[in-house]
Amino acid sequence: MTSSIHAACDEGIARAAVPSAAPPHAALVLSATILTSSLAFVDGAVVNVGLPAIGRELHGMAADLQWAVNAYLLPLSALLLMGGALGDRFGQRRVMVAGITVFAAASAACAAAPGVAWLLAARAVQGVGAALLMPNSLAILGGAFSGEARGRAVGTWAAAASITGAAAPLLGGWMIDAFGWRWIFLINLPLAAAAAALALAVVRDPPETAAPAPLDGAGALLASLALGALTWALTLAAGPGGPTWRSGALGLAGVAAAVGFVATEARKGDRAMTPPGLFASRSFVGLSLLTLLLYGALGALMVLLPYLLIQAEGYSATAAGAALLPFPVVVAAASPVMGAVAGRVGPRLPLALGCLVTAGGFLLALRIGAGGSYWSEVLPAMLVISLGMSGAVAPLTTAVLASVDSRHTGSASGFNSAVARTGGLVATALLGLALASQGAALVGEFRLAAVVCALACLGAAASAGLVTTGRTPARGPPQDG
Repeated sequence: MTSSIHAACDEGIARAAVPSAAPPHAALVLSATILTSSLAFVDGAVVNVGLPAIGRELHGMAADLQWAVNAYLLPLSALLLMGGALGDRFGQRRVMVAGITVFAAASAACAAAPGVAWLLAARAVQGVGAALLMPNSLAILGGAFSGEARGRAVGTWAAAASITGAAAPLLGGWMIDAFGWRWIFLINLPLAAAAAALALAVVRDPPETAAPAPLDGAGALLASLALGALTWALTLAAGPGGPTWRSGALGLAGVAAAVGFVATEARKGDRAMTPPGLFASRSFVGLSLLTLLLYGALGALMVLLPYLLIQAEGYSATAAGAALLPFPVVVAAASPVMGAVAGRVGPRLPLALGCLVTAGGFLLALRIGAGGSYWSEVLPAMLVISLGMSGAVAPLTTAVLASVDSRHTGSASGFNSAVARTGGLVATALLGLALASQGAALVGEFRLAAVVCALACLGAAASAGLVTTGRTPARGPPQDG
């Protein structure tokens, strides 16, 4: 996925943070959070371009390539809220630096991977590191500034993420062509060293004003088991072998874990990782469905398009990375305008229209693979998808924060960010047949995926109908006892 879109979704975590006293080195604190979050953004942007090279060198099958993406997204999706809770308990700087260290060590392990199993294990550890560093870097960013200064700081952070989103696929593709795919992981090491050193030097945790909430370990475990089992089941069922008893058993286990997660969160009430009171808001439910469907469609595109261009169209990794460049550029340029429009007319109409335009872009993508040029096939689809996504994501953060009461803004923004990653997780799990195909068959699978993505965007547009134009307070969940 591109960092510019995830940055738009992640902004809510920073905006929901409780501001504290301005730090003495505010600009350096901002730089530390930008460097830290760029680790996760760069990794998410370049690995998709490297999938063909990874598959060739490590002799990976289609399922292996799916897990090269999902082994990272799974712990990041499941543990994002837990990472924030750990920061509240043990100190945001400490947990952020721990996450940077874990991420860097796992990146080195990815670069040294002698085989697929090693790579997938290291990618999972990378995801754990990202789940620790991402929410805490954003909480530090939001807590270090207040008022207009916070708006400027978050805007600077978002602009840096957009630049990263534009540069990372192109730089990653060039590194793959020039030095090999292992270098896309090694580039994380100097970034991590700089981020950790700067954080240790300038970031200070605010003094504790209240006892931290107890950690929801059971919720995090059940969420991880549910997502893991369901993802594995979908990967098997969507592969060349089709559904089997094993995929069915895994699916049932995932559903059982999901039911256990819901029951656990309901019992814990406001002390849960995902407070049930969030879902008393109809707007929040609609925004969550919209996020899942829209980001799922985008996740499928960002995995499958560079794979198609390299495997079926003969693009180099550099050219495939460059093919994605219009997306972050257009999103960065158009999002402020779309956000201003949403501020005047309310979020519901821009969300719905943005999703509909994105669906039209996916239908334009049906022309890709017909033997035409980049300018006549790929670029028009990318531009329309980019414009549609800009219209949808620009009001999304504000709408999420406005859909719940003040007690739940932190949980709501973290949950929405996790749902965005879960959309990509599910979409990648469904791409087995496409990643196992070559030539004309791969083009056919890509077009089928484009149609499914267009339908998902239509579903996202329908979900926007649940969003109210004003603030919808959520009722507090029942408490134990």
